[in-house]
Amino acid sequence: MKKLLFITPELPYPPQSGGKVKSLKLLEALAERYEVTLVSPLKAEDALYRRDFVERSPCTEHVHRRVNVARSAASLVASYLKGTPLNVHRTYDAALAAQVRRLAQSHDVIFLDHYEVAAYLPRDYRGTVVYHAHNAYHQLWDRYARLPGNIAYRTAAFVEARRVRRAELRIANRADLVFAAPNDADSLINGGVNPARIAHTYHLGDDRQLELPPLEFTQTRQELMYVGFLGWEANVVGLLWFIENVWPSLLETHPDLRFRIVGKNPDERLTNLAAIYPGIELTGFVENLEDVYRHARVSVAPLLFGSGMKVKVLDAMARGIPTVTTPVGAEGIDYVDGTHLAVATSAEAMAQRTRDLLDDEQAWSRMSAGSRLLISQRYTWAQLFSSMHERLDETLVDAMPRRTVPTLQPTLQHV
Repeated sequence: MKKLLFITPELPYPPQSGGKVKSLKLLEALAERYEVTLVSPLKAEDALYRRDFVERSPCTEHVHRRVNVARSAASLVASYLKGTPLNVHRTYDAALAAQVRRLAQSHDVIFLDHYEVAAYLPRDYRGTVVYHAHNAYHQLWDRYARLPGNIAYRTAAFVEARRVRRAELRIANRADLVFAAPNDADSLINGGVNPARIAHTYHLGDDRQLELPPLEFTQTRQELMYVGFLGWEANVVGLLWFIENVWPSLLETHPDLRFRIVGKNPDERLTNLAAIYPGIELTGFVENLEDVYRHARVSVAPLLFGSGMKVKVLDAMARGIPTVTTPVGAEGIDYVDGTHLAVATSAEAMAQRTRDLLDDEQAWSRMSAGSRLLISQRYTWAQLFSSMHERLDETLVDAMPRRTVPTLQPTLQHV
């Protein structure tokens, strides 16, 4: 069995965000065919979950170090001095990099999970390098820079977008194989990356929702839902915009409407604004989302910036909850507007599309069934990993003549 070194920027557990869900499921799929060694910094609360993760992990070995570099002005300046994007600076640890160098040559594949771990790739590594582009992160920074707001923040975001773009292209050009969502793949190709090296992947939701019975319009309430991490700036900015610009209009026609916002660590701006308007509930983290899903009539995803496929949207679609979102929220999904999603480009349009689904049972039922059908046909983990395995197998066969992996394995050091 070949050996694969999987390097990711944070512990992929618990799977409470789209990125962690994808990383954990990737590890499980790869461990079916490879001996996987996991390398990751331990950021924020990661150390609290390390033991639980190791007990359920599919990996053969685990290598971790605590890396706690705050997202701050000082960190940004330090990243400028080192000539690396902010998140690369916040992820890199010299001692962890030294361990990777000791391990690298005994592994057939190094799998870089995010652009920000590319700095861990040894320069002299001769095996197969796979880059998993979770998102085109430069687009997230660029879109944030174009929003109204503090000019200093917008300028810093504009500069960061360019730095991240260069970093993404650099590692994509170095890799033997790049996994990227279709729209992100287009961005890489436009930047000069050889399209022959790129294979499509997706950020998917919890496709186990497809196993549950269909929802019924009459069993739902006059209730909207939103699910996501409420400390993430893209989520916070979108929700603030929705509450200020869409929610008052909805209350004019639906005064008893409720809006349940589900997620942990709500930003103070969101907490303060939600307290001003009637009908809004910040629930905190909910262990079993079915308690929310079975009552909500409409899911909203009012994202104004971001990149890649949005798991919150895919999850709602898989459960059959009609979803109103923006072009950013629908990005990467091969949808038909009005059949699989309702996509709005203004506050007025979002309010009207939401009213339509709150009141029109036939339209609601068509979208509920249509969204589930699309997920079952195009966006399940089994389908995705089958195609990813196939492409990785092809890449390894092509690489065989150039390298033989040493049989001697170094001793792992756990920190």
